[in-house]
Amino acid sequence: MTRTVLVVDDEPKILQVVRDYLADAGFTVTTASDGTTALAQARAVPPDLVVLDLGLPGIDGLDVARELQRRGPVPIIMLTARSDEVDRILGLELGADDYLVKPFSPRELVARVRAVLRRTERAAAGGDGTTGPVTVGDVTVDPDRRRVTVGERAVELTATEFELVEHLARQPGRVFTRSQLLGVIHGLAVESYERAIDAHVKNIRRKLEPDPHRPRYVLTVHGVGYRFAEA
Repeated sequence: MTRTVLVVDDEPKILQVVRDYLADAGFTVTTASDGTTALAQARAVPPDLVVLDLGLPGIDGLDVARELQRRGPVPIIMLTARSDEVDRILGLELGADDYLVKPFSPRELVARVRAVLRRTERAAAGGDGTTGPVTVGDVTVDPDRRRVTVGERAVELTATEFELVEHLARQPGRVFTRSQLLGVIHGLAVESYERAIDAHVKNIRRKLEPDPHRPRYVLTVHGVGYRFAEA
């Protein structure tokens, strides 16, 4: 099945190059050069994934991301300028799955689109059945149902967040570096921004932990990375 990607950028050259590379890779591509048009396009042709520049005129990329997520979960890969660290973190905390810093390789963008869609498709299919549920204390991670529960409470996670929680929970107590966790969610070797993991963990704690400011499950190992608490 052909997947539809909405590409949003106000730079015509970037829009053209990204559209051509994604089309050559087999995707159906729609485009927009501003936030208002992007939201209208997403309403008219709901995309399977959005490639979204944060530095848009009018409605900026962060507001577009908020509105897209308000309508329903959709994978988002952000495009940012090298200096936009704060916006990058905010975008990830809004639920974006990944980001690329301009200038970027169009081939790498295509690879990341495929990686994010693979995670999303696994989530929609309910897992591949190759691994069973894992329970650590009162947290249960069920990959077949793509479901996480804390006691009786169901926790809604994005595909990226689920991948991280499952990976950590399968080896409670083991410390993972941010670089190792980036490898888990990308599924390919790429240069990326390790603080992206911090943003995803912040989202996970907000959803998973009774008190996100005093986490019980996903614990920080200062100067190294994260581990899942042992039962």
